Amino acid sequence: MAGTKADELAKKQREIGVAEFFARNRHLLGFDNKRKALMTTIKEAVDNSLDACDESDILPEIKVEVIDMGNDRFRVIIEDNGPGIVKKQIPNIFAKLLYGSKFHTLKMSRGQQGIGISASVMYAQLTTGRPAKIKSKIDPARPAHYYELHINTKTNQPEILKEEPIEWLKETGTRVELDIEASYQKGNQSIDSYLKQTAIVNPHATIIYTNPKAEQIIFARATDKLPANPKEIKPHPYGVELGVMMKLLKYTEYRTLQAFLMNEFSRVGSGAAKQICENAKLLPNTKPKKMNQEMIEHLMMGIKQTRIMTPPTDCVVPIGEQELEKGLKKEVNAEFYASVTRPPAVYRGNPFIIEAAIAYGGDQPKDQLIRLMRFANKVPLLFQQGACGVTRSVSKTSWRAYGLSQSNGTLPVGPCTLIVHIASVWVPYTSESKEAVAQYPEILKEMRLALQEVGRKLGSYVNKKKRVGFELQKRSYIEKYIPHVAEALKELLKLNKADEMEIEKKLRDVLEKHRGKIEKVDFDPTKNVEFDEEFAKIGKQEKQKTLTEEVDDEKTNKSA
Repeated sequence: MAGTKADELAKKQREIGVAEFFARNRHLLGFDNKRKALMTTIKEAVDNSLDACDESDILPEIKVEVIDMGNDRFRVIIEDNGPGIVKKQIPNIFAKLLYGSKFHTLKMSRGQQGIGISASVMYAQLTTGRPAKIKSKIDPARPAHYYELHINTKTNQPEILKEEPIEWLKETGTRVELDIEASYQKGNQSIDSYLKQTAIVNPHATIIYTNPKAEQIIFARATDKLPANPKEIKPHPYGVELGVMMKLLKYTEYRTLQAFLMNEFSRVGSGAAKQICENAKLLPNTKPKKMNQEMIEHLMMGIKQTRIMTPPTDCVVPIGEQELEKGLKKEVNAEFYASVTRPPAVYRGNPFIIEAAIAYGGDQPKDQLIRLMRFANKVPLLFQQGACGVTRSVSKTSWRAYGLSQSNGTLPVGPCTLIVHIASVWVPYTSESKEAVAQYPEILKEMRLALQEVGRKLGSYVNKKKRVGFELQKRSYIEKYIPHVAEALKELLKLNKADEMEIEKKLRDVLEKHRGKIEKVDFDPTKNVEFDEEFAKIGKQEKQKTLTEEVDDEKTNKSA
């Protein structure tokens, strides 16, 4: 009997390996073009180094070196002073996709998916055929381990080409060396910009960068204070979907539904667990593994109807207002700085914190769009700015109320650098390449409130600066005509030269006395000027409207 068409098609079907899929679709991981590939490779390695140092309470010192080898080939070397990697884990971490320690944990970290550095190794293998060279040391008294690795893209398993112990004059740390096909170009989306922005939001890190032109740039740390370590939490019931709940119930070790709810989720005590069971019309001693789909759907409805405390926020560690300003002052020359850290909020059961900072004036261009820096878990986002929730929030904020020019729905214009940072246990990126933040309503709202708060500080400063400018202009006019007024009074009153000089002196004394009061009350250019009640009376009707909207938002946020 002749085979059917379906039989012929079935012969062609086979399983697709993870590494094989990403090898064909490397653009999903951020390797769209040669320029972006260079930046992505460095970003993934630096992020891993910073995470390792932070988790081990080590002040990071990271060396980044890019060597131009000609013919669009570059050697990328990243070395850190972190805790190192144990021998048996080195091949899996660097030569196996979707392998890592952060995917299954709910706490703030730069990496999430276990793809980044292994994807860089795969890209190097695809474009130059050369292996990744890894050197790692975990103890000053032990030798370092050296590996040369490839990825088997069919099986997603590491291929060890060389392995040996070596001497390395370093206490602990890891060194990664990759030869890749790439191109180097300066600009807002370059490795230079990425490292500078990384230094701003990681003020405790020192980064030593040697560019392809053999020029060394040192981003020195601005503080010796280590950030607090985030703590791992369990998932919150509000953030669990039906399919995930079915899986948790199937594999749980707890024998009753009440014990399952209390031990598998955060913020669920005995009272809340009983209330969920009551709302779901299920018995607390129901066996989780014997629950059918209808019972699980009732459980999900019971969770929605039960008031449960928001998840703990010690799993998220913000940069902090002072540290963020220190980093900004270190890298951006401006005359005014302000920052704000919002209270923790929640989306889909995931805690997050929004921070914003601004640097105004200085040598920044006045007739161009402001420079917007987007960050997620202290990692710069350099691509897909238009698709990012951060950009949308900035564009929707009315910056005219705060002294900047702006067309409807666009970024404002002015001598300004604006930072927006989201810190979360699970940042909702729009793609695997982690280049833009998804536009969840809860996140957009918190971003808007943070931008409005930092905008008020900027508006107060800008308006007071304008008032002082007007005062200086008026004073210059008066000073110009004081001699003429004194001379006219001399002629009218038939005074002598000494009287004329005395009149001129008294007029100047009156002017200086008035100027002293203005400067003391209104403006001090050496300090950040906080928002005061006077700002509400300044400006046009648009400013008053903006402030009213912000108050309503704050009330809504508190009630929620």
